[in-house]
Amino acid sequence: MPDWRLPPGVTHSLWDYAQADHIADDYDEYFAHNSLFEFDLAVLERCFTRPGRIVDLGCGTGRLLVPFARRGYRGLALDLSLPMLRVVGEKARSENLPIDRLCVNMAELDCLKSASIEYCICMFSSLGMVRGRENRRKVLAHVRRILKPGGLFVIHVHNRWYNLTDPQGRWWVFKNQLAALTGRVAEAGDKIFDYRRIPNMYLHVFTRHEFTSDLASAGFRIRELIALDNERRHALSRPWLFGRLRANGWIAICE
Repeated sequence: MPDWRLPPGVTHSLWDYAQADHIADDYDEYFAHNSLFEFDLAVLERCFTRPGRIVDLGCGTGRLLVPFARRGYRGLALDLSLPMLRVVGEKARSENLPIDRLCVNMAELDCLKSASIEYCICMFSSLGMVRGRENRRKVLAHVRRILKPGGLFVIHVHNRWYNLTDPQGRWWVFKNQLAALTGRVAEAGDKIFDYRRIPNMYLHVFTRHEFTSDLASAGFRIRELIALDNERRHALSRPWLFGRLRANGWIAICE
């Protein structure tokens, strides 16, 4: 697909990822033992205490929507990937769950009504897959618009400086900072790598300041910012001790 036809914030690699059946078909098995999945579900269960409508941005195969739909929450699965949404639909039909689906780009959510939902989630660093800070801020602005007064937004991102904790990561940080200064990458924090037979995948990794500033720019108040430990299984112990470096990433609970 030529660049001019790509949706805002979508890279060629993300478009290829979204169209790939093999990514969706073995997604659940591939991540079956990812410890972050258990932790972020526990965080959501603590935050979302009464049934309402949940929008999941970059929903994947619906791993977070399904448990809530079983409890009477109404889910709206949003993803750029039709194969992912197909899997969500199969899960919903097999259990007769109230999950609607919408194939849409996260930076273009004008189709959603303002002040219409109680909860929104954007987990597993889905925001980082959007290229360009302006586009990422558009995503956040849309979320702020569609949330009802008092609604909650929970989001996860990866920490750029965590790469300094290992030798290869330190070399990447040095090269990335230099590339950003010389214009060879658009922004510091942009990572390019091969992933599950998709070449040149894009992911933006955040500093704590960048992450909280972007949330504030959309009008969010951060109720809680959870720094994640090395295994992403628990909150980071003693986050006040070089937490901006030691945190694997953050989960922000916003209102």
